[in-house]
Amino acid sequence: MEALITNPTWIFLVMLLVILLAPIVLRRLRVPHIIGLILAGIMLGEHGFNVLARDASFELFGEVGIYYIMFLAGLEMDMGSFRRYGRGGIGFGLLTFLIPFVSGVVVARFGLHFSGATSLLVGCLLGSHTLVAFPIIGRYGLGKHFSVVYSIVATVLASFLALLMLAIVVQMQNGERGGVFWLQFAAGILLYIVAVAWTFPKIGRWFLRRNEDAVTQFVFVLALVFISACLAEFVGLEGLLGAFVGGLVLNRIIPHGGPLMGRLEFVGNALFVPWFLIGVGMLIDLSVVADRSTIWLSIDIVVTAVVSKLIAAFLMSWLSKGGKADAFILFGLTNAHAAGALAIVMIATAPGVELMNSQMLNATVLLILVSCLISSLSTEFGARKLAMETNELERNRGSYHGKCLIAYAYPQTVDALTQLAIMIRNPMIPDSLMGLAISLDDDPDDAVRASGQLNLKKAKVIAAAADVTMSTMSRVSSNVASAIVHTMREVDAGEVLLGLHESATGNLAGNLGVIAQSVLNTTHREVLLVRLRMSPGTLNRTTIVVPQKAEFEVGFYKWLEHICRIGERTGMPLHFHTCGNTGFYIKSYIEEQHPNVRKEVTVEKGFGSTLISLPNTVAADHLFVVISSRPGFISHTPALNTLPGVLARHFNHTNVILLYPDQFGDPGESLSVFAPNGQSVTQRQILFDKLLLRLKNS
Repeated sequence: MEALITNPTWIFLVMLLVILLAPIVLRRLRVPHIIGLILAGIMLGEHGFNVLARDASFELFGEVGIYYIMFLAGLEMDMGSFRRYGRGGIGFGLLTFLIPFVSGVVVARFGLHFSGATSLLVGCLLGSHTLVAFPIIGRYGLGKHFSVVYSIVATVLASFLALLMLAIVVQMQNGERGGVFWLQFAAGILLYIVAVAWTFPKIGRWFLRRNEDAVTQFVFVLALVFISACLAEFVGLEGLLGAFVGGLVLNRIIPHGGPLMGRLEFVGNALFVPWFLIGVGMLIDLSVVADRSTIWLSIDIVVTAVVSKLIAAFLMSWLSKGGKADAFILFGLTNAHAAGALAIVMIATAPGVELMNSQMLNATVLLILVSCLISSLSTEFGARKLAMETNELERNRGSYHGKCLIAYAYPQTVDALTQLAIMIRNPMIPDSLMGLAISLDDDPDDAVRASGQLNLKKAKVIAAAADVTMSTMSRVSSNVASAIVHTMREVDAGEVLLGLHESATGNLAGNLGVIAQSVLNTTHREVLLVRLRMSPGTLNRTTIVVPQKAEFEVGFYKWLEHICRIGERTGMPLHFHTCGNTGFYIKSYIEEQHPNVRKEVTVEKGFGSTLISLPNTVAADHLFVVISSRPGFISHTPALNTLPGVLARHFNHTNVILLYPDQFGDPGESLSVFAPNGQSVTQRQILFDKLLLRLKNS
């Protein structure tokens, strides 16, 4: 039966809409987007509602997508961590390949009565895995942790051994058993690795130094990746292994966090990787549940794969003296079967080989679905737990080195915003303030641009009066939010101050507004949404509401330092309303770093109930600060979803700052599944003693 949509233009449109809307819908359902895109593929494919035909575009984009996953895994690997944990990663690679491989061979040969060659391929299929859940790690900033490095190294080794065994079995099936052939095969692999590792960095440095155009650099890097993949296929390996090797050797010449790295990640995560995941879903036929033999085959394959990978992960965690979180990360990153499994089963069912049948293909795609689901959930749980357990001062202090950027829109807000920025800026950095005015490129008479220039002049006068140097910038753009984010990147701004969205009558609008929401969705840096009815120096008291587990966010000490600077420079008392043990961190930090600041910490039962109870105690001359969080991060709670409306209804009478702290990863993507478990008070006290010791020595 022909698919409902076969026109290439409409296919591309539907895919873009799925990639656009699926994360938004799944964020509300708290379903990891990786699983959601696979489920979307099931519904769109011929085994679902038959909306789209799985044409050549899915093969092309899907191939590029899995190459991108492997390429980014190599590109984002911290080489210092690799040198430190490489030996352990090799050990884990042997465990996570050999245990599933042997288990698969035994089950296939003696349980399912497959032939010897087919049993070896089943073992290869179960021994390999794909880093499908790796994007989750990046959002928590855990790329240097030993369990993550172990998993990446193990993926290389396990994939290499599985694909090498596949090549050997296929060659033997084709009658290649001569010693000369195997010597040539081994020599080809060795020559490929040496050639790529030696030539790519040299060529890459030479080219990137002489070509500064962004598009040219992007295309050049992709060309190197696919050259590496083609060379790998030429010597008898799989292209996805070549993509990883390409990323690994280019690691040194592409700076982490730089513009080229950002473009590579953006294109892959926005298009190719989702296309690959949807294409995998389109292969899955859920109607196989009607076939009893396929059901039992699938159960045998899935259970053997999951249990064997689980044993390998927990055994490695025990050997490396890691915790439960490490075990879940090791298991989550090495349990997903996608690219390698598909490559093995497709090659094994190809004409001329035919070592597997259609039942094994169905069992494999079900293994992909189940293993990717378990992998995402396990990685998410382990990453959230580990992010709390590895709470380090250097990370939680955030980006202290950056400028303080103020985006001006209205003349009446210039004075208050500038004074607030002068208070929170880092006084140790020269030229630490940057004023920004933005006008749209379709402004017919340049009135907005002229008003923006006046705002910047006024801001510079205010800063000069405080003996503070302030730089200014006027930009013309078609999108205000994009101009703000681009400026932050260009000037390395550590935080940005924006006006809190108000209605035409001057009241809080009850929502963040399109510009502020877009800025939050596209930057992980600290964002302060400000509505000040009076000068900060004339306020009498500051009330700060802090959500539970805020101390585990990367920007915790940074925003706390900013609040302390306000209290220190205005003399206002700071009254914190916290939940859980967050108050312990706040009190200890202030006592150690700002002993002259007056403070009061009240431990409340819940964040939402605290907000409702405070309007009567917050006066018009108070500063009311709410520490929020982007969706999907550790301290985010459901009460934060309605926060703009609560502020508009109950705190419209006062001065408000809605603060979003520094957070790792893509703030627009929510993969949250589990609520994190906290540490004991004893653990927290020990950890904080170490943090304070580092503060004294810094």
